[in-house]
Amino acid sequence: MGPCAGGAVYSPAITDFVFMVEGTSYMFITGPDVVKTVTGEEVTFEELGGASTHASKSGVAHFSEPDEKACLEDARYLLSFLPQNNVDPPPYVEPADPRDREEPELDTLIPDSPNKPYDMHDVVRRIVDDGNFLGVHELWAENVVCGFARLGGHPIGIVGNQPRTLAGVLDID
Repeated sequence: MGPCAGGAVYSPAITDFVFMVEGTSYMFITGPDVVKTVTGEEVTFEELGGASTHASKSGVAHFSEPDEKACLEDARYLLSFLPQNNVDPPPYVEPADPRDREEPELDTLIPDSPNKPYDMHDVVRRIVDDGNFLGVHELWAENVVCGFARLGGHPIGIVGNQPRTLAGVLDID
């Protein structure tokens, strides 16, 4: 939350998770004034290194949030999946779903034809506890679904191809 410029920008690129707030969070080596002086090109703070730029183009931001409240809520939610330290087990949360829950939609969500796209998020939400999934990098490398959820109350990580985008084919992003 807030700007980060100069040499300090290198650190977020190697951290586990970066949260940015649209309109107030910026990361760049040099700002728009220097870019204009050197190249003559006029760019805004947001275009050069805002939340949407780093969430969708560079991939440095794992989460792009509309405001600080949403940012803090998602940061807390992410931490709810992780243990307090390397000795503690991951936190268990009792699911609200009944143990014998059935999801008949799973029979039809994935098309019979491998050439028809579908949204893997729909599949994941019907499998995980309470339909809750915290997507990581949702705006970058959209051909991959990556995130956290719970299954039987236990935290799990999910990584999978997203057939809705590029048919789920892995590319350079």
